[in-house]
Amino acid sequence: MTEIITGLHVSLLEVLALLGAFALVAARWLPPVARPRVTIAAGAVLVLCVTVLAVVGLRWQLLPVLAGAAFALPFAVAPLLPRRTGRPARRARWWLALPGSLACAGLIASGPVAAWAFPVPVFPEPSGEFTVGTRVVQWTDPHRPETFTTDPDDRRTVVVQLWYPARKQPDGARRAQYLGRTEHEARTVSEALAGQVGLPGFLLDGVARARSRSVFDAPVEGTGGRFPVVLFSPGSGGVRTQNTAWAEDLASHGYVVAALDHPYDSAAVVLADGRTVTGETGSTGDRDEDDRLAAGWTAVRAADLGFVLGRLEGLDRGEGADPLAGRLDTGRAAVAGHSMGGAAALQAARQDRRFDAVIDLDGYPHGPASPALGRPTLALTQAITPATDPRYLPRLTEALDAATAASYRLTVPGAAHLTFMDGPLYLPPVPSIVGSLGRARSPRVVASATLAFLDATLRGRPGDLRAYGELTVHRPA
Repeated sequence: MTEIITGLHVSLLEVLALLGAFALVAARWLPPVARPRVTIAAGAVLVLCVTVLAVVGLRWQLLPVLAGAAFALPFAVAPLLPRRTGRPARRARWWLALPGSLACAGLIASGPVAAWAFPVPVFPEPSGEFTVGTRVVQWTDPHRPETFTTDPDDRRTVVVQLWYPARKQPDGARRAQYLGRTEHEARTVSEALAGQVGLPGFLLDGVARARSRSVFDAPVEGTGGRFPVVLFSPGSGGVRTQNTAWAEDLASHGYVVAALDHPYDSAAVVLADGRTVTGETGSTGDRDEDDRLAAGWTAVRAADLGFVLGRLEGLDRGEGADPLAGRLDTGRAAVAGHSMGGAAALQAARQDRRFDAVIDLDGYPHGPASPALGRPTLALTQAITPATDPRYLPRLTEALDAATAASYRLTVPGAAHLTFMDGPLYLPPVPSIVGSLGRARSPRVVASATLAFLDATLRGRPGDLRAYGELTVHRPA
């Protein structure tokens, strides 16, 4: 009853509450014989639905619905109450009542509009043959000091979420919470993400309620051999789960995806001991200074990626008796990232020869341009417009032209910067914000394009990237 109905962006209980509220507004205009029954029935349905929703969690989008119903209620009930003469009160003139009824109806209608603009995201069903499992691990690098703190004994710690092919789960298996291991963690992260862009936290409360398509701690799939691995770094201020739809789709096709939280850079990172580390990076407004800072943050992220690949190699060798032991093909490893995470992926591939392929999801290349990229690289970009940073395309083209392996730039028609993460699933469908591909199609296009590239580079299966946009090929001299 509280499951969000795809397309409507509301649950069945919310639909019933909405209908009850509209019925209260309409009751004033019904014939006298029908008015009492409709008013009583509508009020009862509304009270029952709101009571249940208050217990399981009332969304803010229902508040204007309740306000409209509350304003309409006295006008619906008043004509039913007897006066001292024993006769029901007379209704107000229609031309006096009409503006109030329209105002109440408009207030009620704003509820579903708000639910459409800021929905509880419904994740697409992964397109591969495997069920998807997920779990979270936390690793500390004993050899790297934490540069964001002044404590000389503090060591760099990262939180990593793994998505992997899992055994088929029974129908009704509880799906993983989006944005966190628990609802409390999900709310902490969603509020931090909202605050980062200057939005009130309640606007994204639906994101904290969402569940993805994977199952926490599901047993690893027993067939399929060893799985290639894909490491992922989120955008500036982004979090490990920001590309969950993408990660789940890759995992359903036999990949293990490891996405990182970068403490002090990600908006909020909840550590195993319960502490929350919030982001400390941000723009200064000075272009040169911002470039210098971004290069430093990118270097930290690149080191995080190399460290995590080493820990995955340890998991595969059986360190810690991990269920993925013997199943990770770290000899076929790709590194990917969105925005600043894309820049970190490029740097990680330059520094670490263990990575066999690179995916940059609309990321500006920060940091040094040498050594040249020595691995196949796919850069997915939105269309270049006059509003695009004029340095972006020349810098990206320079990096791809200098590569010693075939590299590709795929311009995705209708994409915006946030098309390349989960944003289209829960943000208002404004083309300048999330692109014009639509909520359902956006994650499919990004996942399918990157899957075609990974299958070609890591599995030797030819694919056609031209099916997903305008392709520019950069071949080594």
